[in-house]
Amino acid sequence: MAAERILVTGGTGYIGSHTAVELINAGYQVVIIDNLSNSSRDVIDGIERITGVRPDFVEGDCTDIDTLRRLFAEYPGIKGIINFAASKAVGESVKKPILYYRNNLDTLLNLLDLMADNGVKGIVFSSSCTVYGEPDVNPVTEQSPIKKATSPYGNTKQISEEIITDVIAAGAPFKSIILRYFNPVGAHPSAEIGELPNGVPQNLIPYLTQTAMGIREKLSVFGDDYNTPDGSCIRDYINVVDLAKAHVIAVRRMLDDASEAPIEIFNLGTGKGVSVLELINTFESATGVKVPHVITGRREGDIEKVWADPSYANNVLGWKAETPLADTLASAWNWQKRLRERGIM
Repeated sequence: MAAERILVTGGTGYIGSHTAVELINAGYQVVIIDNLSNSSRDVIDGIERITGVRPDFVEGDCTDIDTLRRLFAEYPGIKGIINFAASKAVGESVKKPILYYRNNLDTLLNLLDLMADNGVKGIVFSSSCTVYGEPDVNPVTEQSPIKKATSPYGNTKQISEEIITDVIAAGAPFKSIILRYFNPVGAHPSAEIGELPNGVPQNLIPYLTQTAMGIREKLSVFGDDYNTPDGSCIRDYINVVDLAKAHVIAVRRMLDDASEAPIEIFNLGTGKGVSVLELINTFESATGVKVPHVITGRREGDIEKVWADPSYANNVLGWKAETPLADTLASAWNWQKRLRERGIM
């Protein structure tokens, strides 16, 4: 029997590349499309070095529906889609809202528009804990209120979930599993792939590791006056490989028609809140490397504290975040060291 074909949009990006590895390891045939706006073609080489399989790759922009039409024609029989093709930085989204709305929403609309005609059975959507806004109670469950988004990025995730809900309610012949991530960190244990955004990192861990390496002068901690034990924001940091494995389970669930409803939503986190200052201390303990950092003012769009109740995903999907934070941060450092060895960073 031929391997089932899965389309991974944004598949050379951080979470997409790790998910492509786990899909290949699980026996799927992977097609990646990415416009390389925040990643590199070299990631395909890393995926191949880990798995021994080179995924099919299309350089293209998912906001262009004709590009997607050509992809479906060239790679017939795609059974599932995992959509990672989105801009993802909270701070940047506040400064560039049109970019975020156009990129994140047009991509999803195009995919949904083409799924039925191409026989796709389901789409796994990359959502975010930002849909909960500033939660009243932690940890948050899937039933926690959807609060007003604190950033355009978070709003695109809320709107995207509403779009998927409306399209499936209107009778679309496919299913969706929405995965609300908390904060993915770390790198593949092989150090062949990891988080490497183009330009100055917008996310905490690559900025932290680049600072530890001496590439950046110092790490800014945005605020120490929040209502948290040490004044810095609290997040739920989840290992990226653990996260990637949940996507493989979700795809299998849809293809096997095992979903309990046309749309299912799962929180993916560890269930433990960690502050930014705790994270820095854990990194320093795990690696023996100091991270120069300075407290600056609060950043617009940031949520004070949020962490997951992942029990629904644990029980229904049979999935659990297993990697200790110290090991995860050590993997991020090993990735940074590998980049230095290669003369990249």
